[in-house]
Amino acid sequence: MSPVLDTAFVPPRDREEVVRHAVWDSLVAVDIDHGPPAEDICVRIGLGAAGPLRFCSARASAVTVRRTERLARVDEEPAVFLGLQVTGTSLVVQNGRECVLRPGELAVYESTAPYTLLFDEGVDHHFLRFPRAMLALPDRLLRDTGTLALGSDNPLAGLAFTYFSQLAVGDRLHQGVHGDAVVEPSVELLRAVLTSQHGNSGPARGPLEATLSLRITHYIRQHLADRDLSAARIAAAHDISVRHLYAVLSRSGISLGDWIRTRRLAECRRELAGPNGRLRTIAATGRRWGFVDATHFSKVFKQAYGVSPRAWRDRNDPRSPA
Repeated sequence: MSPVLDTAFVPPRDREEVVRHAVWDSLVAVDIDHGPPAEDICVRIGLGAAGPLRFCSARASAVTVRRTERLARVDEEPAVFLGLQVTGTSLVVQNGRECVLRPGELAVYESTAPYTLLFDEGVDHHFLRFPRAMLALPDRLLRDTGTLALGSDNPLAGLAFTYFSQLAVGDRLHQGVHGDAVVEPSVELLRAVLTSQHGNSGPARGPLEATLSLRITHYIRQHLADRDLSAARIAAAHDISVRHLYAVLSRSGISLGDWIRTRRLAECRRELAGPNGRLRTIAATGRRWGFVDATHFSKVFKQAYGVSPRAWRDRNDPRSPA
C-alpha cells in the first residue's frame, strides 16, 4: 500500500492535526497523544478499503491512542478492530483487560467501549475495521476473545495474521471485483479465529470451509516458483484429500493446472518486461517459474500473449528505439 500520509511533507505545527483527521476520517474517532515533540513526530499511514472493510497500515514514532468514554458514545456504526503487530511490541487495554502484542500476534477490540493502545516503541502495525453486525457473533464471545494476544497457540491466528497483513497493504485487492470478493472470506476467517479461540469449534467449521478456496489460492501464489508444486502437496498443506482439493477449486470455477500456469506465465511476463529482464536467459526465467522445458515455455507464452518471450522482452527493453 502506498502511503497516503507522510508527515515528512507536513509542517511540524500541522502534524498532530493532519494525523488526527486522517485517522478520524478513515477509521474511528480517537485521541492521539504523540510522544515526541511536534518537530520529531514521524508518521507514515497507508489507507485502503474493500467494501465495508477499512484498512490502515502505519509506521510512526511513539504514540498513545485512546478511545475515551465520550468518543465511544459517538453515534456511529459499531465496529470491531483487528490489530496486527508487525515489529516491536504494543499494549492493548479494554474492559479491564490488557495484552501485550508481539510480532506476528493480533488482537481484537470494539469501538463501543473505551480502549487504549500504547505504542511506546513506535508503531509498526496494521489496523483493520470490521462492521460489528457483519461478524454476527454473540456479545459474550466477543468480550471473551477481545484484548487477547492471539498467536502461536492458535494456528488459525497465524494464518489470519499472514492473510490480513497482505490484505491491509494489497492495493489491487481493494479494487473492483477483487475488493468485493475478499469481503466475505475476510469476515469468515476472523469469525473462525474468534470462535476457535473461544473453544467452540462448531461455528468455526463453516468459516474454515468457506475460506478454504481462498487459502488454497493464497498458498499457491506463495509457492508459484516451487518446481514440486503439485495437487498432492497443496492438498497435504491444507489437510485435505486431492479429491477434496479439486472439488473445492471447481466450486470456485478454478481449474488447478490452468490457474497455476496462467499465474506463472504472468510472473514470467512481468520479469521479462522489467528492468532486470536481461539478467537471466529466457529459458532461465521460465525455469524460475516452473517451466522446465524452454520450447514448451515459449509455446505456451505465445499462446497466452500472442508474442514470443523474446519478442516481449525486446519490446519492453528501454534501450530499444522508440
